[in-house]
Amino acid sequence: MPLVKMIVIFMLAAIVFSLGSALFHLSRGKGDSQKMVKALTWRIAMSVVLFLLLLIAYWMGLLQPNAMHGAPLPS
Repeated sequence: MPLVKMIVIFMLAAIVFSLGSALFHLSRGKGDSQKMVKALTWRIAMSVVLFLLLLIAYWMGLLQPNAMHGAPLPS
């Protein structure tokens, strides 16, 4: 598996983990809003980094879009 795909999978897992952490702090209800805000901030930051990584990888030719239903890709 290429390195870029492994990084994308790792980043998606980290984003889901951060979202779960925020949900945990929200559901505890002990006034721990700072930890929840920190977890959500990390999630947003990782999402932005992942988006930029995907754009850069596409621009560099490391990722190629898939053709849907056999339609040829534009040249």
